[in-house]
Amino acid sequence: MELLSIGFVGNPNCGKTTLFNAYTGANLKVANWPGVTVEKKEGRFRLHDHEYRLVDLPGAYSLTSYTMEEQVTRQYILSDEVDVIIDVADASALERNLYLTLQLIELGKPVILALNMMDIVEKRGMEIDTHRLPEMLGIPVIPVSARRKTGLDILMHAAAHHKDGSAEEMPLIHHHDGAGPQSTRHPHEHHKEFAMVYSDAIEDKIDQVGEQLHKQYPELTNLRWHALKLLENDPEITQAYPIDGGLLDRSYEQEIINEKYDFIKEVVDEVLVNKDKKAAVTDKADQALTHPVWGLPIFLLIMAMVFFLTFTIGDWLKGYFEMGLEFFSGAVLSGLEFLNVAPPLISLLVDGIIAGVGGILTFLPNIVILFLALAFLEDSGYMARVAYVMDGIMGRLGLSGRSFIPMILGFGCTVPAIMASRALENKRDRFKTMLITPFMSCSARLPIYVLFSQLFFGGYAMLAAYSMYVLGLLVAVLVALILHLFDHKKAALSGGSSLLIELPEYKAPSAHTIFIYVWVKVKDYLTKAGTTIFVASIFMWFLLNFGPQGYSEDMAQTFGSKIGQFIVPFFAPIGLGFWQIVVALIAGISAKEVVVSSCAVLFSVSNLTSPAGMSALSGVLASIGFGPLNAYALMTFSLLYVPCAATLATIKKESESWAWTGLTAVFQIGVAWVVTFAVYHIGLLFC
Repeated sequence: MELLSIGFVGNPNCGKTTLFNAYTGANLKVANWPGVTVEKKEGRFRLHDHEYRLVDLPGAYSLTSYTMEEQVTRQYILSDEVDVIIDVADASALERNLYLTLQLIELGKPVILALNMMDIVEKRGMEIDTHRLPEMLGIPVIPVSARRKTGLDILMHAAAHHKDGSAEEMPLIHHHDGAGPQSTRHPHEHHKEFAMVYSDAIEDKIDQVGEQLHKQYPELTNLRWHALKLLENDPEITQAYPIDGGLLDRSYEQEIINEKYDFIKEVVDEVLVNKDKKAAVTDKADQALTHPVWGLPIFLLIMAMVFFLTFTIGDWLKGYFEMGLEFFSGAVLSGLEFLNVAPPLISLLVDGIIAGVGGILTFLPNIVILFLALAFLEDSGYMARVAYVMDGIMGRLGLSGRSFIPMILGFGCTVPAIMASRALENKRDRFKTMLITPFMSCSARLPIYVLFSQLFFGGYAMLAAYSMYVLGLLVAVLVALILHLFDHKKAALSGGSSLLIELPEYKAPSAHTIFIYVWVKVKDYLTKAGTTIFVASIFMWFLLNFGPQGYSEDMAQTFGSKIGQFIVPFFAPIGLGFWQIVVALIAGISAKEVVVSSCAVLFSVSNLTSPAGMSALSGVLASIGFGPLNAYALMTFSLLYVPCAATLATIKKESESWAWTGLTAVFQIGVAWVVTFAVYHIGLLFC
C-alpha cells in the first residue's frame, strides 16, 4: 500500500486543524487565534489503495519566516518529507488567504487548494466560481467543509491523483492577450507558465538572477522561487545562495508583495460573485466588541458573566459532590473503626487523603463551568477580538500585540500559556511575556477563591473572586509598563511588532470541539488530583502529625508547625502571619489547588466545602483572628506568588535558563508581597 505524505498548510483560523481532526480523529484543540499549534501534528489513515500520513503544520499568513510558526511551516514544506501540499483556505475570506496560496504555488511542489467554510459563503449570499479559480491558479480547487465532513474523500483523491505533478500542472487561462493592465511585452510567455506573473521590470530581474543561480549552483531546483527570495532579500536564502554580479542592488520585497495583491484582487473580482454582501452580523458585533474604548470594558463584563455562571451553576452542582464526599468519608471512617485500624492510619486516610483530595474534587463543577465558558468564547471567535483590542495597549507597554495571546491562555492554565510565548519572534518580548503571564489567574487558583470568598464575603463572593482576575490583569499590565520604562532604550533598539491576526467569522461553537477542550482540562484536573494533590496531602499529613519526638497529636509540636512559625515573620506584615496559612502557601507551590487541600488537613476539617465543613473552618479561622481582610490578602498572595512547579519547569524549558527560572520565582514572590502589603494596609484604613 502506497504511503502519501501530505502537509496541511493555511492561515490561522481557516479550519485547518478541524479538517485534520476530521481525517485522523485526533483530539487536538482548535483555537481562534494564532500561536496555539506551534509544532506540527501528525496522523495516519487509510482510504482505498493509499495510506495517508497527514501533517498539521502551524498556522501561517506567509512563508516569509517572520514568525516562528512560519519558519516551522516553511522548513517542513521545503524538505523532501512532503509529497503534496494541501492549502486550506477560508472561503469566506478568500482575498486574505490567497496570498499564502500564491507563495505555495511558487515553491513548485504539488499544491491543492481546499476551500473550507463554504457554508459561510452561502449564508452571505455569495458564490465562488470553482471552475474559473483553478484556471487562474493552475492547481486543483476542492470545496470542503471540515465541520460537516463533506468533500473529504474527493480532496484525498485529488491529492493522490496530483502527487506526481508540479504546482501549476493545470492549464492556465488568464485572458491577458489584450492591452489591459496585466498585458506584457516580456520576451517569455510567462502567463502560460506561471499563475503569478510580475511586471516586466521584476520579471527581467527574476530571469537574470535565475540565470546567475544556475551558473553558480547548477544542482539547484526551482530557480524562480530562489530568485524571488533573493530579490526579497530573504535572510535564509541570501546566506545559503549568495550570487555575484551586483544584481541584488536593493530589496524588491514590497513591489513583489504589492503585485501579488494586485493579482489576488483580479482573481477575487473574477471568481467571487456578490462579494459586496458582507457578514452584517459580524460587522455590527465588531463595532462594539473591537471598539477602541468599549472593547476592554465589554471583555471584563463578559468575564464577569463567566464567573457568575461559574458560581451559580457550579455551586449548585457542587452541593451534590459534597453530599457524596460526606457519605464516602463517613463510610470509610466507620469501616476503619469497625476493623480496629490504628488511629494514625485512620487519620492518614480520612483526615489526610480523603479530606485533601476529596476537598479538591468537590470544586470540579466550578472548573467544568469555567472551561465550558472559555471554550465557548474561543470557538465562537470572540477571543481573537480580545487579543485585537489589547494590541494597542500591549504596544504602549513595549510588547508585541501577540503577547496578549499567552496571557489569555493563562486564564485556563499557565503551562500552555508559557509554551505559547514561543510564537513571539522577539526574544525580549518572549522573556517579558513569560515573566508576566503567571499573574493571570489560572483555573488552579479558582478553588482558593471559591472557598475563601464564600467563607467571608457571603453575597459578594462572586465579586470578590472576580476581582482577583481583574487584579491579575492589572498587575501584569503594570509590571509590563515598569519593565518597559526601565528597558526603554533597549526596547527602542529592538523595535516593536504589532499583532497580525485575522478576525474569524463569528460562528456557533462546535459541540465536539468544546467537548474535547473541556474533557482534556477535566482529565488534567483529575490526574492532578490523583497524583500531585494525593502526594501533597500525604506529605502534609506527615508534616502535621510528626515532629522531632515522632508521632504527635499536638500539631504545635510537629515539623509543619516549626517550619511555618519560622517563616511567619515574612508573612505577618501582609496579614498572613498564621503558621497554618504559611504552610498551606508553601505546599501550594506543588499545585495551587493544594492550598485548599492543605487547609483541610491543617485545620482538621473533613468535607471542607460542605455546610458543616465551611462552618467548622470558619470557626477555627475566627479563633486565630483570621478575618475577611486576611482572607482577601490570602487570595491576593495566592494569585501573584510563585507559580506551580509545572509552570516553573515549563519556564525552564522555554527559556533554557535556570537563572531566568529562579529570577521569575523570586520576582513573583516579591511582586506578590508588595501588592498584598498594599491591599492589606489599605484595607486596614477601612476596617
